[in-house]
Amino acid sequence: AAMAYLTGRDLTQETIKHFRLGFAPSDGQALRLHLEKAGYSQPEMIEAGVIRPSTRKPGETYSFFRDRIIFPVKDLRGRIVAFGGRIMPGQDTGNKKAPKYINSSDTPLFHKGQILYNLSDARRAVETDKPFIVVEGYMDVIALHQAGYRTAVAPLGTAMTESQVEVLWKTAPQEARIPILCFDGDNAGRRAASRAMARIMPLLRPDHSARFAFLPEGEDPDSLVSKKGRAEFDKFLTASAYLSHLLWEEELVQRPGMTPEDRAGLKNALFTRARTIEDKDVQEEYMRMLSARFHDHFSNRREKPQQNSGYKPFFKPQ
Repeated sequence: AAMAYLTGRDLTQETIKHFRLGFAPSDGQALRLHLEKAGYSQPEMIEAGVIRPSTRKPGETYSFFRDRIIFPVKDLRGRIVAFGGRIMPGQDTGNKKAPKYINSSDTPLFHKGQILYNLSDARRAVETDKPFIVVEGYMDVIALHQAGYRTAVAPLGTAMTESQVEVLWKTAPQEARIPILCFDGDNAGRRAASRAMARIMPLLRPDHSARFAFLPEGEDPDSLVSKKGRAEFDKFLTASAYLSHLLWEEELVQRPGMTPEDRAGLKNALFTRARTIEDKDVQEEYMRMLSARFHDHFSNRREKPQQNSGYKPFFKPQ
């Protein structure tokens, strides 16, 4: 059933083998018994996060991953240090509390906020015109890899952290330190992009930044490349916005500058966010760019009353 699910998602045998996809049986004791025969103790298994103590039956343990498709997670050196698991299709409604995906907890070998899925392989393909592509989940990475995008990576069930941003910059060549972060085009995706931008801005420094790609609402990288192919996905990568452009657009939507007070609020909001950049050279360039863009946007624009505001002029033109 697990193999049928993966092949039903159009994954080839080569792709399944490359990512070492597997399956954890429903028997909660199978892994423990196997590891005991291999010479491992229960405390070691618990420390590694593959089994957990039972809260219902004190003294007993159970496998953390059960009846799930398994995604091994590598560290930067290519060693397996954790796992992700997807619940088997058709069982999502059997236990509504069971999340679709679960991931290993932090262990001495694994720190979730510092590792990205597929980074050890993706870093070999990163070039100037092939930056890291940051997506949401395992299947997005795998589908993009199969479609020829070998630089796709993903955080592990959480929003991307500052540590993961630094790892991407450090891992990429000097001329390719502007990863593309992919988000849904809906409101939730826009909010996620805004949070990511807020985390990245203080870290900005010369030649280190990010771009943001927004996919059609309801689509993710997996579904988009599966339905419409690589050419369609390329369009959104090409149209990805630099962080500085996204900052301007986000604040302008909040304060369109219909009045002097509104424009003053817009300028204050832009400059306040620019001051969060710790690198003084980059901060100065942001202030200069935002000032110029503000001036260009409003210099030729006459102040007009908002539509449907009920405003009527006091004086009739003569």
